[in-house]
Amino acid sequence: MTIAKGHPWGDEVARPEHVATAASDAELAGFVTADPDALVGVSGGDVFSALGRPAGRAPMSRRLPMDALRISTDAGDFVAVAHVVLRNQWWSGPLFAVMNVGSIGRWNVAPAGHPNDGRAEVVEVDAGMTLRTRLQVRRRLPTGTHLPHPQIRVRPRAEGTIELDRPLGCWVDGMRHDQVQRVTFTVEADAYALIC
Repeated sequence: MTIAKGHPWGDEVARPEHVATAASDAELAGFVTADPDALVGVSGGDVFSALGRPAGRAPMSRRLPMDALRISTDAGDFVAVAHVVLRNQWWSGPLFAVMNVGSIGRWNVAPAGHPNDGRAEVVEVDAGMTLRTRLQVRRRLPTGTHLPHPQIRVRPRAEGTIELDRPLGCWVDGMRHDQVQRVTFTVEADAYALIC
């Protein structure tokens, strides 16, 4: 069940003896793809940061239900746990991000993003944004104060399709894939569980 305002997230459980631990978002997505029913831990990446970088050593832990993104592109299908980014360059041209969490590294790209709210934040940067404006936005990204902005649109969606005029590079949980022109995504609520 996705998180609800005023209700606790997840359940307190005794920490299992053996928990596979992912050191990155891409590794976590691999675990989820291989066995969505397995309980896994996380020690790095943007999902780890979204959880407050938990130490995970206490005898009692939290079992947290987590959403995943099912991604279908003209270059293949993927599972993402954190985000999908479509771009050729940071400094010019179109840029899209489908965010299951709020951050990419130290950039708070989608401050409203949460890994268990049943939706993704779809961020679109206007292709016509100037280099000067992009530099100003970049300075504000760590604090999330780049929003609102007239050339950045953020839409919460449980599913959607991004159709591109020309191919863009595709990064899934930080891993580079082939260029794509079409991306369809679906948020799978409670797709897996983390122990932290």
